[in-house]
Amino acid sequence: MKPKFKNIVAWQQAEMLLQPALIRIVDLIRQELDKTNWKATYNDVQIPIPGHELCLEKPNHQLCVNLWDLCFQVCFRDFLPVHSEQEAQEVDIDTGLIDESGEVDWHSLDLKAQKLIAEIFADFAAI
Repeated sequence: MKPKFKNIVAWQQAEMLLQPALIRIVDLIRQELDKTNWKATYNDVQIPIPGHELCLEKPNHQLCVNLWDLCFQVCFRDFLPVHSEQEAQEVDIDTGLIDESGEVDWHSLDLKAQKLIAEIFADFAAI
């Protein structure tokens, strides 16, 4: 699902947060994979927006998640990935990820990304 921004300020905030979120998510995925014997592959995807998906595999189970959806879950409040090519989902920036000077609050961003990735790996391990 493509995000829809309420105004130019929200667009600029998202632009500032998304790349750091992607970098942290990919690094955290790597760290979690180091603890498992699961196979992981990254595939190019074009829909709903160009990017990559991570596919985790273990015997008899596979899970694929879009990396942009993960970034959106970190950067936006209450973002729920809905795979539809119809309308864009209006999003609210998680302003708790921005410090008083208007810069990325790296500690908050890292904590939120860690929580999300830990949940994904825990859920997949439980299958």
